[in-house]
Amino acid sequence: MSTEAALLKLQSWFSPSFPVGGYTYSHGLEYGVECGLIHHRESLQTWLEGLLQWGAGHGEGVLFHGAYGAAVRQDWAALHEVTVWAQALRPTAELALESRGQGRAFLVAVQQGWPHPWVQRWGDGLAEHAPYGVVTGLACAAHGVPEAMGLSALLHGMVAGWISAAVRLIPLGQQAGVLVQSALEGEIQTLVRALLSQPASAFQAELGGCAWMAEWCSLKHETQYTRLFRS
Repeated sequence: MSTEAALLKLQSWFSPSFPVGGYTYSHGLEYGVECGLIHHRESLQTWLEGLLQWGAGHGEGVLFHGAYGAAVRQDWAALHEVTVWAQALRPTAELALESRGQGRAFLVAVQQGWPHPWVQRWGDGLAEHAPYGVVTGLACAAHGVPEAMGLSALLHGMVAGWISAAVRLIPLGQQAGVLVQSALEGEIQTLVRALLSQPASAFQAELGGCAWMAEWCSLKHETQYTRLFRS
């Protein structure tokens, strides 16, 4: 696939207008703002750096890498294994809902707009348990999108979604949100290089995280009195 064709797909799939419902999730940021842990640009940037290095950014990136490699090899048993690991390691119910809900919606939208036998096979199987990182990795592999480009787009889209939620919650000015997005580009590139330096078949070695406060905020969000977001 040409770079231009891959770029067009990625701009569609990870656009804010792509119908995965990303705007309904805050990944625990809503409670983090409520209790004062996240209250300005600097605290938001530090929080999101942690999510990329030790939280969902790293976790979904590992799953993307494992799924992409399995799909390229057409090893459907390995793809199933990646999915099982993804389901088992969700730290909270709402974070599981966030990944599964977006993954299912992504799968449906890609099947409709860019049908492919691999994606169809997956859709007929484990669509109800489709983690976001897994299905995005599968779609990129199926359509010949270079892995580094696809993984970068996934992580950029996740960060953009978190920033969008924070801009509404803190509240934070649009310019401050842009500055955070710009500042995190280097973190995204570093994470992509680190993940792709490992063999996709050994993805289990990279699984796990250490974003305890983000997970605590997700747990507390389940019983937060006033909520705008589903997570």
